[in-house]
Amino acid sequence: MQFVKKTSSRQNIVSLIIKLILASVLIIGAVFLLNKIDFPSPKKNIEKVIPNENFKIVK
Repeated sequence: MQFVKKTSSRQNIVSLIIKLILASVLIIGAVFLLNKIDFPSPKKNIEKVIPNENFKIVK
């Protein structure tokens, strides 16, 4: 008795397309959720004054 494997290339293509669509929806959803999060940022500008004496000209 021989075993016969029934395969359908159309079914494989459809399942691949569905998986790709689901993966892309998940990635796009994650990007939108990360954009909505308000990450902390410094409220005042950070400035440091560097005196001119410390500069050396190298030629």
